[in-house]
Amino acid sequence: MYRTHNCGELRKSDINSNIIICGWVQRIRNKGFLIWIDLRDRYGITQVFIDSEKTSPEVISIAKSLGREFVISVRGKVIERQAPNNKIPTGEIEISVENIEILNKSEVPPFTIENESDGGDELRMKYRYLDLRRNPLKNNIIFRNDLTFEIRKYLKENGFIDIETPYLIKSTPEGARDFVVPSRINTGEFYALPQSPQTFKQLLMISGFDKYVQIVKCFRDEDLRADRQPEFTQIDCEMSFVDQEDVISTFEGMVKHVFDKCLDYDLGKFKRIPYTDAMERYGSDKPDTRFDMQFFNSSEKAKGNGFKIFDDSEAIYGFNVTSGAELSRKEIDSYIDWVKRPQIGALGLIWIKHNMDGSIKSSIDKFFDADQLKDLTNSNPGDISFIISGNKKKTLTQLGALRIEVAERFGLRNNGKFDALWVTDFPLFEWDEDSKSYHSMHHPFTSPVNGIITDNPADTFANAYDLVINGNEIGGGSIRIHNKELQQQVFSILGFSEQEALEQFGFLLNAFKYGAPPHGGIAFGLDRLVAVMNQDESIRDYIAFPKNNSGKDVMIDSPSKIDNQQLDDLNIKLK
Repeated sequence: MYRTHNCGELRKSDINSNIIICGWVQRIRNKGFLIWIDLRDRYGITQVFIDSEKTSPEVISIAKSLGREFVISVRGKVIERQAPNNKIPTGEIEISVENIEILNKSEVPPFTIENESDGGDELRMKYRYLDLRRNPLKNNIIFRNDLTFEIRKYLKENGFIDIETPYLIKSTPEGARDFVVPSRINTGEFYALPQSPQTFKQLLMISGFDKYVQIVKCFRDEDLRADRQPEFTQIDCEMSFVDQEDVISTFEGMVKHVFDKCLDYDLGKFKRIPYTDAMERYGSDKPDTRFDMQFFNSSEKAKGNGFKIFDDSEAIYGFNVTSGAELSRKEIDSYIDWVKRPQIGALGLIWIKHNMDGSIKSSIDKFFDADQLKDLTNSNPGDISFIISGNKKKTLTQLGALRIEVAERFGLRNNGKFDALWVTDFPLFEWDEDSKSYHSMHHPFTSPVNGIITDNPADTFANAYDLVINGNEIGGGSIRIHNKELQQQVFSILGFSEQEALEQFGFLLNAFKYGAPPHGGIAFGLDRLVAVMNQDESIRDYIAFPKNNSGKDVMIDSPSKIDNQQLDDLNIKLK
């Protein structure tokens, strides 16, 4: 056999055992007549010891020829370590070497394979297989595996059936662009890679599989915003004969289960916040509620004092920052510059300092006296208030982004807490001014509350729900439409003609004719859930082989050009 033990399991109880271990050379310390080798595999590190007075010249010669990341096999005896290392589980023992075999040599790696590496992001992406040898990434992947196991275990125990759905499907308008795949056999026709298995899981409900789950790859050909991947993994679930409370209860239980089993953490009671309240209080439909800083609305109070910016604004909102009055003018100016960035788009930022002595200092104190400024903000001594005004939707969104930035700078977000909540009562439709048309807030298969669309579609609430943890949308779902007439009504509001709806979704509308049960479900972003549970900002570090910010895999150089013969076979000519 290649090995009797791995590099992480030997302990004091194994002293005097004859063993064989294999792994990668982490580091070598050569003191002339004494040589120590740290040997690493995915289980840990074991120190290997060579005493030139007790070891054959051949073994010493091999040991001196070793370099970092050589793959070797070591045969020897477990002995007590003279200088124990309490930082590693194997720190009380070492291996007295009898023989070393080089299984494979290695060139000097392009960066150090240590917990803290000297390699930049792009370099480590190019050599991802080396980066995965480092403990931080290795542990991320193992944690993801443990989490996935617990998810499958919970859903299995709750009667869910794991069913695969196709990757080569029909291109349908669901929001983001599809990745398309040309068909060689069917000239001029294309498959699409699924943005989600949405329609298939609904068809499975019609098929009688009342509890479906799939941990599945999904694909979106969209411009990559911060921390997005063109391919990502969903925990995709659907249930029949359920209402919103059934779905929320089941999957609140699943999330509590994985936090308990993987982190030994009790999430406690999940809050519920209607969408409108989330926007009015936090400026986000995925609010981070680990800290307060809820918004105040001064839209009425702030007008009529001759300050044109306020007088001409639809909405005037702000929030108070406890101890923020200590900010210097330079620090305040940095927030003003931050909200003016193109990504945020605010025209400016009003600030009001409520000093500890009770005095008020503000960027608008020419227009408001101290009592008026206190009334606008309801602040306490030591607070600073930040206010943004303008179009209501933009103002709330801009202020919501500023709230997160302030919390980040004040160290309020990485506090070891997890705060979970459901956002409910979303609008069913959004009006888009550019296209002068309605769009689905979630997707076109979401049912309106009570199955009724109001006379004004914009006033219709969706029977939908999102799970948010620490300001991250972890999952989202809805009760689905399950009858043909209501589904056609939604398609009509979204601008589909009857013929277009049949061409795009005729298979689903046809299935509704044959006894579709009431059903609903949810999809979780597995990559995001793993990262949030590890209190990390990047999902990329939890995916074995991710794409970079340009959607490229720099390791295998993908996407890449294909040769003319392949294009000819597909009857494709490039412009």
